[in-house]
Amino acid sequence: MTDRQALLDTFNHLLQPERFTDYGPNGLQVEGKARIRKIISGVTASRALIEAAIADQADAIFVHHGLFWRGQTSVVTGWMRERLKLLLAHDINLYAYHLPLDAHPTLGNNAQLGQQLGLIGADAIESGNITHFGEQELGWMANTDHLDNTALRHPASLLKHLEFILNRPVSGVFSANVAIKKIAWCSGGAQSYFEAAIQAGADAFITGEISEPQAHLARECGVAYFACGHHATERYGAPALAAHVAANLGLEHQFIEIDNPA
Repeated sequence: MTDRQALLDTFNHLLQPERFTDYGPNGLQVEGKARIRKIISGVTASRALIEAAIADQADAIFVHHGLFWRGQTSVVTGWMRERLKLLLAHDINLYAYHLPLDAHPTLGNNAQLGQQLGLIGADAIESGNITHFGEQELGWMANTDHLDNTALRHPASLLKHLEFILNRPVSGVFSANVAIKKIAWCSGGAQSYFEAAIQAGADAFITGEISEPQAHLARECGVAYFACGHHATERYGAPALAAHVAANLGLEHQFIEIDNPA
């Protein structure tokens, strides 16, 4: 077991939330019991995840998407009341880290997504094959000439590879004859990073979502764009980091997948 503050200190030491300008508070969002034995990790602090954590007798939940966001109404009614009611009634701590979890160099969403897709290996940071771009340098980019999988070098085969690994349909906008030498990616709703990826020299960009302007930019600039799902691209960081922390502190850990088509 460990205590609430020690767990918070460990998360903060790894994720360094003070380095980021974010859309909401990072860290302990809801205070629960003082002593912690079991952590549940998940992508979003939804009611379904909270109920699953209660059923598994968890003392803490670790997520990427917490409850509180900039510009959100301050009233506690409806869905917010129900989620908070469950957390408080069962004395469960809620830890949430947004951009810091995206950015962690080995355990974060972008690092873990890159490993799942075969874009980077365990030695990617040390090898110098990774560069960063975009606001707060959250975007990642790798050269395909370092990769053994030739499917990653052509848009049509890359689309099939993404759908196979992520087990979901992927929306792609690309020209069939484009050769991919540099692949850029940023998990979640990072469609606004597409122009920065283009400027950084990317031939393909992978993220969770696409908005109307990106389809035109992909066609006009000749850079392939792949929208793989917000949830699908951000389901790897939380369990990786929570498992790492749990192992170091001698805690139980379980990742609970709450399906989300977005």
